[in-house]
Amino acid sequence: MADLNIRPATPADVPLILQFIRELANYEKELDKAVATPEQLHEALFCEHPTVFSVICERGSEAAGFALYFFNFSTWEGKHGLFLEDLYVTPAHRGSGAGKALLQHLARTAVARDCARFEWNVLDWNTPAIEFYEAFGAKPQSEWIGYRLSGDALAAFAGNAD
Repeated sequence: MADLNIRPATPADVPLILQFIRELANYEKELDKAVATPEQLHEALFCEHPTVFSVICERGSEAAGFALYFFNFSTWEGKHGLFLEDLYVTPAHRGSGAGKALLQHLARTAVARDCARFEWNVLDWNTPAIEFYEAFGAKPQSEWIGYRLSGDALAAFAGNAD
């Protein structure tokens, strides 16, 4: 892992981040749902007060992967948490330590920011990722069920004054 470098993403990285997002979406069998544009990513990551952040993992001069994350808040603990939205390592760099390096970087970020926790989601069929996470002590959260409103359901609910 000594030849790996993790650095904050820059505006010049937007095409690379978008490429990684699409590769991840393809791996997750949802490529048609990856509709983010370069303009949207640029605005989210590099506006005056961003609320989402990204880092790039490089091996030498080659991009090996990325992570995109944001901070949430625990009302019970009175502290922020770090939520990993996406982590992706290219097939050529899997097994090289890039994924672990990205996660350790984010863990250090969480500790430095006094976060109460570091969380992420994984698809239930992604056995390699689940085994990887559990190998360093991450535990699945089975007592909570995630819910989502999106698309037409979100718009309809937002428009309902009741």
